[in-house]
Amino acid sequence: MKTASKRNPWAWIPTLYFAQGLPYVAVMTISVIMYKRLGISNTDIALYTGWLYLPWVIKPFWSPFVDIIKSKRWWTLTMQWIIAFALAGIAFTIPTPFFFQLTLAIFWIVGFTSATHDIAADGFYMLALTEHEQSLYVGIRSTFYRVATVAGQGLLVIVAGLIETNSGLEPITVSVNADPAVEWSAPNLDAIYSTEPDLMGEMQFFTPQSPLVMATETPEEVTAYIAGHPVKMSFAEYAKVMRDSVKHMNERNGFVAAEVPAATAQTAQVATPAEGPSAFTTWVKETFGEEREPYTARNNNFAIVGVRLNKQPAPGEEIVLNVTHKSGDQSIKLEQNYMPTRFVFTDKNWDKPAYLFYEADHKLTERVEAHFEGASGNIPMAWLVVFAVLSAFFFIVAIYHSWALPHPASDGRNDSTNASSIMKEFFDTFKTFFQKPQAWIAIAFMLLYRLPEAQLVKLINPFLLDPIDKGGLGLTTGQVGIVYGTVGIIGLTIGGIIGGIVAAKGGLKKWLWPMAWSMSLTCLTFVYLSYAHEPSLLTVNICVFIEQFGYGFGFTAYMLYLIYFSEGKHKTAHYAICTGFMALGMMIPGMAAGWLQETIGYRHFFIWTMICCAATIGICAFLKIDPNFGRKTDK
Repeated sequence: MKTASKRNPWAWIPTLYFAQGLPYVAVMTISVIMYKRLGISNTDIALYTGWLYLPWVIKPFWSPFVDIIKSKRWWTLTMQWIIAFALAGIAFTIPTPFFFQLTLAIFWIVGFTSATHDIAADGFYMLALTEHEQSLYVGIRSTFYRVATVAGQGLLVIVAGLIETNSGLEPITVSVNADPAVEWSAPNLDAIYSTEPDLMGEMQFFTPQSPLVMATETPEEVTAYIAGHPVKMSFAEYAKVMRDSVKHMNERNGFVAAEVPAATAQTAQVATPAEGPSAFTTWVKETFGEEREPYTARNNNFAIVGVRLNKQPAPGEEIVLNVTHKSGDQSIKLEQNYMPTRFVFTDKNWDKPAYLFYEADHKLTERVEAHFEGASGNIPMAWLVVFAVLSAFFFIVAIYHSWALPHPASDGRNDSTNASSIMKEFFDTFKTFFQKPQAWIAIAFMLLYRLPEAQLVKLINPFLLDPIDKGGLGLTTGQVGIVYGTVGIIGLTIGGIIGGIVAAKGGLKKWLWPMAWSMSLTCLTFVYLSYAHEPSLLTVNICVFIEQFGYGFGFTAYMLYLIYFSEGKHKTAHYAICTGFMALGMMIPGMAAGWLQETIGYRHFFIWTMICCAATIGICAFLKIDPNFGRKTDK
């Protein structure tokens, strides 16, 4: 007979949810970066990795099997062992000729295994902890999941970069300064040809244009020479012509493979609407849209930098250069979406320049600089090490959790042993979910509680970035990275942790209303920012911190209610179904948010999100919650 074992939750909750976050980041983010560095085209990356999100979308459909067959502890450990072996498989297939097909297939295995691990881990969390402990640690588990995403897409990528930097040729650093005081001048593509290479020294990359100083102000019109003839055009057209020229020169000189999807032209023609806004859009804009002077678009300035080799490689030898942002202000960006920044130098093109295309945010008001590094090390080896480290981590975690995870008495095997009884219970899982008391109220809560935030989260970054005369705050990209990417994340994390602590003291029912109001009223900060006259950066930081803190604090009630509603038989599967409705509640409003904002403007859009808060508050009035759920009770 199984006996229950009690272990301090701090011994396993942080590691369990850190382990839950890493495979998701590996599949959704690290895979894209790795394929980009290994020379896979943007078209193939977008096509094949886009579908890797599917396992997390459809995981509720096989969650009953996790609930029915064996224990949640067994599923959690088994998935960790499979992930460990699968990540090792990715590591050792990277150096193979067919690495793309092989690693992609294993990423699918990691995806489905990780989604199953999510189901089992969340179910185990509910079984291994009391209601009070579930409330107390709900913010901790979210924090360590978030830490895993940061470590995955930050630390592991840095490790790969260090290996690339410390192998191969000496890295080249390209420094770019953007200065509003500098007068605009046309880029000089021939500058690198005037610099003689050092034929006597070691083989290395060089550029005469570092540091490069570029203006931020741009002229309205320029004269470009096309086929030797002067042509007047707007600066936006000129920038596009120059970007296309750089792309085609890099392709023509063999640094990158030409990427022209066959259906591009037809698709573009079909996708271009022949008519203007619909009658409904026009009516919404005229009825609810804000009055604002027509927006005059300003263009970012650009700079072009050439990089060459100083010596000819051996026949058949390929030297691959990858250029990435290393440090400095994010307001200076290296164009990577339209054109590759991975260049292959050979004995045939070594004496030609590979061109880099930079853009500077036109909203800059003071001089900033950014540094970009080109590394030519052993790229397959770098990513082999990354996935070997990930694999080793999961082997260690699986071994550790074999000891650290407790044995809850309620985490037992199901009596169903044959196929018919398993399938009967499978369908019974969905049936009982919708037969729960207040099932439809609960579903409405899952869909509506985050209705304001589901729309707001899609427009926060655009609002911060858009210029003032377009209704935004006119922040630079670098400032937004600090405001939303740092201050906002800190507010969100602190709010979640405090929410878990107070809910554990008073219970979900007591804190539901304060948390719902916290989720709602903090949206007022963006109403204020949209009407404020050029608020200071400090004010923006404070407002974003308050809004994200309120969201983190209020989101605690949402997560606890999902746990509360999932209680009873099949709680693991029912919780997975709840998370499906949670995703739906974020997806549908978010899809319409961009259209609505463009139609009525930022000010009225933020007022609309405040109106939507009525749904958040209103749905809470219909919930019936046990006053003792989540609260510590005397034994």
